[in-house]
Amino acid sequence: MKELRMLRTTEIDDLSARATGLFRDRAEQARLVDVAVATVDSPIGDLLVAGTRKGLVRISFPDEGHGDVVEELAIMLSPRVLEAPARLDDVRRELDEYFDGRRRRFDLRLDMSLTHGFTKKVLQATARIPFGSVSTYRDVARRAGNDRAYRAAGNALGSNPIPIVVPCHRVLHSDGGLGGYGGGLDVKRFLLRLEHALD
Repeated sequence: MKELRMLRTTEIDDLSARATGLFRDRAEQARLVDVAVATVDSPIGDLLVAGTRKGLVRISFPDEGHGDVVEELAIMLSPRVLEAPARLDDVRRELDEYFDGRRRRFDLRLDMSLTHGFTKKVLQATARIPFGSVSTYRDVARRAGNDRAYRAAGNALGSNPIPIVVPCHRVLHSDGGLGGYGGGLDVKRFLLRLEHALD
């Protein structure tokens, strides 16, 4: 009887990685992946990015809990969520270029299906704020169709599913105060300084 050979940890990891890659490739070929996810290493921590066939649908900050975000995507969009970094190469590349100071405008297709109504209008108005510029909650509310709904605009920006690319960090209080930010005020300051929009 032949002796059973113990597999080394590295061999097991290798086999597991190959099996995962094969599974991912076959799922992609069969069009079974509705939501692709990947992580992006950034100066503000690991970001989780997610995309559908329509475009980028979600970016989450490290403190949001990536497992919770994947669960949210499975409930709100489709349970067929899979880590598929190749599907998000453009997103990852453009974010890397942005953080390196080599990109001032994102050229990505967006899937806004996680937003509706006034929130969607606020985010569409916010997406038009240029790099290096800032706006106010009231101005964004006005461009979304209701200049008195600046508190609602603030809530809409607080629930922005695609921060950084839809630049809610560029929206401030009328008095110049930072206001809030889903990634925290330190991250908001960092992004504004990166864009030379904050002294």
